[in-house]
Amino acid sequence: MRQSVTTVAFDADDTLWDNERFFQLTQAHFAELLSDYTDKPALMQRLEAAERQNLGHYGFGIKGFTLSMIETALDVTDNKVSGHVIAELLDAGREMLQHPVDLLPHAREAVEAAKETHRILMITKGDLLDQERKLAQSGLGDLFDAVEIVSDKNSQSYVDIFNRHGDGPGRGMMIGNSMKSDVLPMIDSGGWGVFVPHGFEWALEKAPEPITAPRYARLSDLGGLAQLLQEIG
Repeated sequence: MRQSVTTVAFDADDTLWDNERFFQLTQAHFAELLSDYTDKPALMQRLEAAERQNLGHYGFGIKGFTLSMIETALDVTDNKVSGHVIAELLDAGREMLQHPVDLLPHAREAVEAAKETHRILMITKGDLLDQERKLAQSGLGDLFDAVEIVSDKNSQSYVDIFNRHGDGPGRGMMIGNSMKSDVLPMIDSGGWGVFVPHGFEWALEKAPEPITAPRYARLSDLGGLAQLLQEIG
């Protein structure tokens, strides 16, 4: 007999509120600052390589992104980048750490509806202080039974979290916009992975869609979550 879902977890960035568009805007400014040295496609390729290489050092989040931009600027200019440009990149990083929290459509309604029938969690990764700030400003903080801010998301982390705060991953659901971090490792742990795509997608979070997985679902937005939970039971 299929076990019902008792614990529902939400990703934060680009699932409950906007985030990636601020990275996209900053990258556009970054390209303008270095337009005398290289074109935007080549610069973005170098930046992506730096981010990928630096994940193990800096983790996920704005601080690591800012350091990767500075490293890329030094790289493409053969260490000749001006102090003015470095200062502009640091200012851009600080501005990103202060951007307003704008809830995505149906976010509050979905969390409130799920709370009526399930234990609900927020599981996110990134800079601790930044994620805590966004959660506080979102107005959703008091709704969650538990909040986990992790350095990375993988199947073992989901096993640990759903064992700690729920009835194990087999009776859990993870909802998010990242196929690589939110959906696939949750399915691997034995739970439900629900994909809610966002308009912007970070290259490092792309992964194939598990369309044949029995515990996979895709929603166009969070407005469909209540019906999905009802169908699952």
